[in-house]
Amino acid sequence: MIDLLLRLRALFRRTAIDREIDEELQFHVDRQIESYRMAGMEAAEAARRARLDFGGVDQIKEECGDALGVRFADDLWRDIRLALRGLRATPVVSAVAISSLALGIGANTAIFSIVNSLLLRSLPVKEPARLMLLSDSVPTRLVAWSHPAWEQIHRQPGLFESSAAWSFYRFNLASGGETQFVDGLWASGSFFDTLGVSALLGRTFTDADDRRGGGPDGPVAVVSYGFWQNRLGSAADVVGRSLRLDGVAFTIVGVTPADFFGADVGRTFDVIVPLGTDTLIRGRDAILDDVGTRYLTIIARLRPGQTLDAAVAALRQAQPRIREATLPDVNLLGRQAVEQYLTSPFTVRPAATGDSTLRLRYGGALLMVMAIVVLVLLVACVNIANLLLARAAARRHELSVRVALGASRWRLARQLFAESLVLSGAGTTLGLLAAAWSSRALVRQISMPPANAVFLDLSIDGRVLAFTAAVAALTTLLFGTAPAFRASGVAPLDALKDQARTATASRQGLVAEWLVVAQIALSLVLVAAAALFGRSFASLATRSLGFEPKPVLVVSMYAKRGVSVPEERLPLFERARDAVSALPNVAEAAVSYVTPVSRGAFTPRVEISGVPFAETQNEVFGNLISHGWFNALGTPLVAGRDLTERDRAGAPRVAVVNQEFVRRFFGHDNPLGRTITLYPRTPRALPPMEIVGVVGDAVYTSVRDAAPPTWYMPVGQFDTRAWPFTAISLVVRSKTGSPTLLTNSINAAITGVNPQLALTFQPLAAQVNAAIAQERLIALVTAFFGALALLLAGLGLYGVAAYTVSRRRNEIGIRMALGARPAAVIRLVLARMSVLVCIGATLGVAVSLWAARFVAALVYGASPRDPITLVGAVTMLAAAGALASWLPAWRAATVDPALVLREG
Repeated sequence: MIDLLLRLRALFRRTAIDREIDEELQFHVDRQIESYRMAGMEAAEAARRARLDFGGVDQIKEECGDALGVRFADDLWRDIRLALRGLRATPVVSAVAISSLALGIGANTAIFSIVNSLLLRSLPVKEPARLMLLSDSVPTRLVAWSHPAWEQIHRQPGLFESSAAWSFYRFNLASGGETQFVDGLWASGSFFDTLGVSALLGRTFTDADDRRGGGPDGPVAVVSYGFWQNRLGSAADVVGRSLRLDGVAFTIVGVTPADFFGADVGRTFDVIVPLGTDTLIRGRDAILDDVGTRYLTIIARLRPGQTLDAAVAALRQAQPRIREATLPDVNLLGRQAVEQYLTSPFTVRPAATGDSTLRLRYGGALLMVMAIVVLVLLVACVNIANLLLARAAARRHELSVRVALGASRWRLARQLFAESLVLSGAGTTLGLLAAAWSSRALVRQISMPPANAVFLDLSIDGRVLAFTAAVAALTTLLFGTAPAFRASGVAPLDALKDQARTATASRQGLVAEWLVVAQIALSLVLVAAAALFGRSFASLATRSLGFEPKPVLVVSMYAKRGVSVPEERLPLFERARDAVSALPNVAEAAVSYVTPVSRGAFTPRVEISGVPFAETQNEVFGNLISHGWFNALGTPLVAGRDLTERDRAGAPRVAVVNQEFVRRFFGHDNPLGRTITLYPRTPRALPPMEIVGVVGDAVYTSVRDAAPPTWYMPVGQFDTRAWPFTAISLVVRSKTGSPTLLTNSINAAITGVNPQLALTFQPLAAQVNAAIAQERLIALVTAFFGALALLLAGLGLYGVAAYTVSRRRNEIGIRMALGARPAAVIRLVLARMSVLVCIGATLGVAVSLWAARFVAALVYGASPRDPITLVGAVTMLAAAGALASWLPAWRAATVDPALVLREG
């Protein structure tokens, strides 16, 4: 019967009948071994006889004459099928292993997708390796250029193959009232040619279109593929349509390809217009001729064969002509700043991956998060290796029989390795699905409010697939190799003897314990990082800001060129403020040039009476505000008086300063009566302001930074003729409820004053939350993975404790038979686990202290080597270890010694 089955298997090995024959053959083999053992044979002798009975297997296989490739594919499929069968036999272990891997691989793939998009992926343009960004003597710093400087560089013959300039801008589609902003770019006519981007529909614009007031076709615009689909309904007749931006009609001449998002990684655009149309949008406020307004990024394409060094040399040779033609006003900036402008050397840096402010802000944090998720994957691999070691130990009897039947050690190792491969494959598949969702969730976390929405191309490309495949292969090696080769070393005779089990189990237990030590060490690093960054975020989220953001709504008011002449804008803004102040649910309303944590700043040079001029040349911050501004924000008055409605143009010039201003420049002296002069020692110097009050310190640009020395002056006393306002912020304090409930009434009140004012609404609390987005992201990621590492460490300790108890079951039974109390048995088990936790915690603390230097810049309110944080992490890990070890220890203490002795 068996011989017939073997020959049938050889005949049908390429068909679906192969599986049934294999199962039937295995059934007869098991029956044959059982019959020998029932006849009184020892297990080893039974296995030997069975091996003789099936000695013709190899010969029959040879007779089949299968090709090597077919035999290999058949063996591989059989290994995978048996692996799936084995994993189904232990569903809990398999589920834990696959879930751990899915989380680890998914997290690594998600973070790598973001790293790839932000740091590694080249721009979707023609030959991106030939692109470079122009900078100054600090090549890693983002440098903005004025339009006159761009024109001078673009006109220099032979510098590069081509060059282009652009700047981010938000265009308003609404004609008045609440704004409908779209993300846009000002771009030079050479923008598309330099990048090598053609239009999907229509055409792109050229130098002929980049003229002041528009080219031969008038003002033109190119829209993005997303804008064409979402806003214009994928209209086939889009080319030639009119699009109104800030009240100006533009003709759409083209649509960009779907994969083109611009040259600024982290941002995308809806519409691009030529730089020359600035005169249409801004009117008399146009900045095309202003050498002091630096807002453009310049990119260039190298000529074929031109190197970066050659480009730098050519650029610096033309530098004197460019600098002299764009010399800023020495009376405004001072002689020292102008000399620095003339001598600071030009340089370039590679731009294959584009430009990115997001990269500068989040690059270091992303690499740190990448290191964290790699540690999580290592913890998961160590945990799975422990599970597979225990599983292989439980299968020693099965494996020894297979060795006795003639299976080679390589055959056993290959089979167990196939199980690891199946686990890794399942974890990778689920991980990829998790990565697609989690990467987008992380990008949403780092996205600012709509004004600064983050765009990253997270599509899976070859680099991401290669990374995921490499991670899958590495994890298979990490958790599969040792269990496979250790299990394949089973002896056909010794493994079946009870006296050999103790020595083998001891070696198995020792390996498992060392793996748990490594797992605890890695887990402690993650738990400590989670505690540190959680504490850092909590410190930022709860720090005293110097104002109360929750009841405040920030309304940005934009006066377009058609609303009023520059001199009339401030009175218009004040009338709008008065209209809002009269609303029933408004406690206070005031206008200001800068709002807190808005990333805006006003830092003109100042001179303070009684203070050496050199000491005031470090950054001193200022703001232009109306009366009621401190009340609207809840900033307390400390000394003197607040600004009042009487502090207008023509009245004595006054200012209020904060406490840090007093500490920095006056110490313990009385600041009241001292004066502040803006733009001192230049023809544009403003008359001195007398300090009449002191207010509490408040955050200015960054929640992380201490309050800087700050002065405040009435906005009505500023020279708005020299510096006309195009926009201003209105801060509104609500009497009750959420400030967003006031949006409709505020919109109606301001529209009643002037329907052409463009408005945006943003709660100040949301603005503050956006300012700590990076810290929130790091805290969330580390907290999640720290908790996961803690759970995996607990599972590892539980597995080792349970395995130790099962291995020492006879010993525990004897101890209890001799009078040992249950508490003593529990202490016996917990003592061993405590040793493992102590060793692992010691190693983890050492690694944490070493790694602290790499995260110091990301921590706020605590030392990166904070002892309290480390002690807390160790305590949490010890508690998890005690909890995980208690259940096996309790089970050991409740064992029936008589039952154990009878089993022995």
